Amino acid sequence: MQTAIEKATILLEALPYIRKFANKTFVIKFGGNAMIDEKLSHSFALDIILLSYVGIRPVVVHGGGPQIGELMKKLGKQSTFIDGLRVTDQETMDIAEMVLTGSINKEIVSHINKNGGRAVGLSGKDGSLIMARKMLKKDKIDPSKMIDIGFVGEITSVNPQVINTLDSNQFIPVIAPVGCGEDGQTYNINADTAAGAIAGALKAEKLILLTDVEGVKDKNGSLLSTLTESEVQSLIASGDISGGMIPKVTCCCKALDEGVAKAHIIDGRVEHAVLLEIFTDIGIGSQVVKA
Repeated sequence: MQTAIEKATILLEALPYIRKFANKTFVIKFGGNAMIDEKLSHSFALDIILLSYVGIRPVVVHGGGPQIGELMKKLGKQSTFIDGLRVTDQETMDIAEMVLTGSINKEIVSHINKNGGRAVGLSGKDGSLIMARKMLKKDKIDPSKMIDIGFVGEITSVNPQVINTLDSNQFIPVIAPVGCGEDGQTYNINADTAAGAIAGALKAEKLILLTDVEGVKDKNGSLLSTLTESEVQSLIASGDISGGMIPKVTCCCKALDEGVAKAHIIDGRVEHAVLLEIFTDIGIGSQVVKA
């Protein structure tokens, strides 16, 4: 009986959040170990289905860097990175598109659907969802020079019409971060960046980034449960936020500026991380809010 009461208490804790977020859009970036570990992938699919069942409108954007690298290795092609971005020639772009829009996207869609959800796979090329242009990187040694990193794209616009159409019919969009240029050229887009831009275009209630760390930490290694945009900038300037966390928090701040209510960086290695962050009073990661 005590166990049953505890379960009821957990459900009651979630009730005000379910009421608050009904009919709101959440954009969730799925990546890291959660994509590779079968148990975590299954728990993620169940989380997304539950969000949909209680009236929340989830939009999933997924990555796939490790899987792209693995296939390239099998094909005898070397991966090269500049500032964390994969140098993408046409052959690499073809491989990335095949992995992202093919095997990964369809696997996520299948996982959601076989467990009772209604997911539809998309890429940024569908319905001109993500328009992009070639990204050029400044040379760190000589900032006057630009480095060509191939078909890595920066987003110029997001057209959410196809997402809105799916949402209005209770489908769950699952989006591969591939964009299209005005000339029809395909571009590889960073998944965090794509998720942030889509969240901004949808004026989503939440942007949630699943990562392989607990969240944002201070210089003493303590988890920061809530940060304002100004605090994020101070932590970057002091060096407390560094490396791969910088583009994630920058993406969160940009999404907030574009109308997203709140952004979250959570540990995707925890089972049911999405539900724990959204439906519990404490949460498990870091949230970034307007100052």
